[in-house]
Amino acid sequence: MEGTNGFPGFAGRLPAECATIGQVLQENGYSTFWLGKNHNVPEEDIAPGGSRSMWPLQLGFDRFYGFLGGETNNWYPDLVEDNHFIEQPYRPEDGYHLSKDLADQALAMIRNQQASNPSKPWYMWFCPGANHAPHHAPQEYIDKYKGAFDDGYEAYREWVLARMIEKGVLPEDTQMTPFNPLPEEAANPADHVRPWAELNDDERRLFARMAEVFAGFSEYTDAQVGRIVDYLEETGQLDNTIIFYCADNGASGEGSPDGSVNENKFFNGYPDDLAENLAMIDTLGSADTYNHYPTGWAAAFSTPFPMFKRYSQYSGGTCDPMVVHWPKGIAAKGELRHQYHHSVDVVATVLDVIGIAMPESYRGVPQRPLDGVSMKYSFDAAPDGPTRKSVQYYSMLGTRGIWKDGWKAAAVHAPLSGKGHFDDDVWELYHVAEDRSESNDLAATHPEKLQELIAAWFAEAEANFALPLDDRSAREILTVPRPQAEAPRERYVYFSGTAAVPESVAVNVRGRSYKIIADVILEQGAEGVLFAHGSRFGGHSLLVYVYNFLGIPPEQSFTSDELAPGPHTLGVEFVREGAGDHGESVGTATLYVDDRAVASGPMRAQVGKFTLCGDGLCVGWDSADPVSAQYANPFPFTGGTLLGVAVDVSAEQYLDMELEAAAMLSRE
Repeated sequence: MEGTNGFPGFAGRLPAECATIGQVLQENGYSTFWLGKNHNVPEEDIAPGGSRSMWPLQLGFDRFYGFLGGETNNWYPDLVEDNHFIEQPYRPEDGYHLSKDLADQALAMIRNQQASNPSKPWYMWFCPGANHAPHHAPQEYIDKYKGAFDDGYEAYREWVLARMIEKGVLPEDTQMTPFNPLPEEAANPADHVRPWAELNDDERRLFARMAEVFAGFSEYTDAQVGRIVDYLEETGQLDNTIIFYCADNGASGEGSPDGSVNENKFFNGYPDDLAENLAMIDTLGSADTYNHYPTGWAAAFSTPFPMFKRYSQYSGGTCDPMVVHWPKGIAAKGELRHQYHHSVDVVATVLDVIGIAMPESYRGVPQRPLDGVSMKYSFDAAPDGPTRKSVQYYSMLGTRGIWKDGWKAAAVHAPLSGKGHFDDDVWELYHVAEDRSESNDLAATHPEKLQELIAAWFAEAEANFALPLDDRSAREILTVPRPQAEAPRERYVYFSGTAAVPESVAVNVRGRSYKIIADVILEQGAEGVLFAHGSRFGGHSLLVYVYNFLGIPPEQSFTSDELAPGPHTLGVEFVREGAGDHGESVGTATLYVDDRAVASGPMRAQVGKFTLCGDGLCVGWDSADPVSAQYANPFPFTGGTLLGVAVDVSAEQYLDMELEAAAMLSRE
């Protein structure tokens, strides 16, 4: 949803010619449930007043409980129930974790459906925020893995490959690929892997702990899914329920070579700091961090393939095992299958298994043919039998790949080049039917086969609306302004009592000067948040004005003397004067009380998003994870009346704060 650019394949909206599996099953008498991640709603529609046309309930799901976006804080998620935003039901200190909450909700949906409509079959799409970033897990799960990764990621890779070969997951002759396979001109420095032997003792201790956190996160995820499986067994539903269990891409490389205590740095193009990471080593995985392991573990957890997530041309970016469990329908038990398939084949498999054809027309609209190839034939086929799939293309951030009849072509494109010289990309060729790890480039010896696959890539890309190619950086794609349902504004007014405004539609102060004005009537002892946007990992808040720059201590604070009771206009102005070494905004912030400047000083501000999903803009309180350590959420404003808060992102400077505030409020 953050990658929309207006072209048909990147519009962020499913066309009417593409009915979802939810809609197809719903029309055929199924109850349909979606829990967890939904990364499909256009950003402008993630809003209380936005269109619901692309929300789950409008796309064929009876119930939805989860979050809209690429990721969310597992301790303080941005939650949606059905068609409306909600606050989390309880806090981390009371035992909350998103994975646990999602499993609780899944069990409730199945239980309630069976109590009222037991004759109806049901379909559940369960997508936990795990094991996506940020890596959050209960401490007891993290501690289980203490010392397990002390030998480093190279040793881990060798151990994993040997076990995969021993268990038959990979052929005996599978070769290991290098950690840093890309040529220097195509490599992004943020994706480099630092050899374990070159790390100092502190770095090894830190990196090993980050892997321990991820392992605990993984087991905790399995435990929550296990609760659902256990319930199905207890209620006699397991034997005739088909379960697909898998991830959706290779291991994530957003942690940089040094790992991160705040993954938002990656999306702001800001480097991680080892000293800061080390200072947080004992709190990794807790609500105090938004952590991510370094690229060395991303490569190791994608063993034996090259690279990791975002590099769609390699299996390291896309390849995952899938477990399929269906006792009543699959005679084979505990066996492996090596047929090649892709995630687009899951829908075709589900429909094939339950005997429902994809409709030629849905609600009067002719439908596109289903792209996927059913995997049902593989359930009782020979482990190494031929696949029924013939071709699959890949494309992301300028990288390109295509699998065709056991061969694979891959085009390495510098992911942050921004130059668009696609004709200069070097294509590689692998015979993956014999070289599963993509270790032997045959482009020089099989040029005709390579040209065949390149032509096939363009044919598939055109047929699937993957053109034109776009090689903008992830940060540019995430932050570029897009057309909105609302006309562009330079002044925004928010009133007390407003629900949290999602970042996608809230005022954008990134990379620019701005002013915030709050009109209040204070009583003796008044306290609380007047305005908050973001979280401790990136955001700002006003009574005392705090700008939390990417969670890097110390907080940037601007404070007035104690205020007398009565009406006041409180505000802050940030004047952007330039860019820092990493593109961040640098300038001067000034805190105002009525018409007086009471505090001023240098400040730096983010140019990228505060978060990818969660912690929107609040007036009179602070939702979820608080911006500042100076208060605990929600810290509502009490002891007075908050008339409203205005945010101005025009180039104008305030001359009379009180008069300007009154004028802005009067326009609403």
